[in-house]
Amino acid sequence: MTFTGRQIVVTGGTGALGTAVVSALLERGAFCHVPFIDKAEAERFPHQGHERVRLVETELTDETSVARLYGGAGALWASIQIAGGFAAAPIGDTDKKVFMAQIEMNLLSCFLCCRAAVAAMSGGGRIVNVTARPGIEPRLGHGMTAYTTSKAAVAAFTQALAQEVVDQDILVNAVAPATLDTPDNRAAMPKADFSKWADLKDVAATILFLASPENRVTRGGIVPVYGRG
Repeated sequence: MTFTGRQIVVTGGTGALGTAVVSALLERGAFCHVPFIDKAEAERFPHQGHERVRLVETELTDETSVARLYGGAGALWASIQIAGGFAAAPIGDTDKKVFMAQIEMNLLSCFLCCRAAVAAMSGGGRIVNVTARPGIEPRLGHGMTAYTTSKAAVAAFTQALAQEVVDQDILVNAVAPATLDTPDNRAAMPKADFSKWADLKDVAATILFLASPENRVTRGGIVPVYGRG
């Protein structure tokens, strides 16, 4: 599987899963456009300064900022939407501000990036979004209803968009992770069985296939990447 010479946007590329995805893409010859909002995280990004990495300060909920990101991406092949946010709280503690923040971070950012990606893909391409296990199994989302709602909307949006752009040779899919094996998750849940969590490299491999030219038929899929949990 090669991405040599292909231009790919990876939102959330400076985070744990995003770094794994960018690393795998660079190993296969891709040129990665990586938006960031947290300057400290961007400075820690291991691929900062790589000749095939373009770091762009971008507010993913702002149309003008997103347009600038995609406008500099050249002949875009793929767009991978990993960026998002998480909030857990019972509904009594979830006010409008918290709810709308989840909608904007998870759904609006995905929508705007997909919209810009479709406009930038002149000869077909691939789009991969990231929802979450509660987004496709909503009963698991008790205690985090705002997050669950936003991620369920990402799954629905992915399927609708996949049907809309298929005639443009753009295949749209999503992955739905359960708990990922990251340092932050280990610190937050030190007594958990980490062996049951999804390994970042394995999730990245699934994303890469869906974003690759080798994926010729899969569209509208929401692929569970749960690990063994």
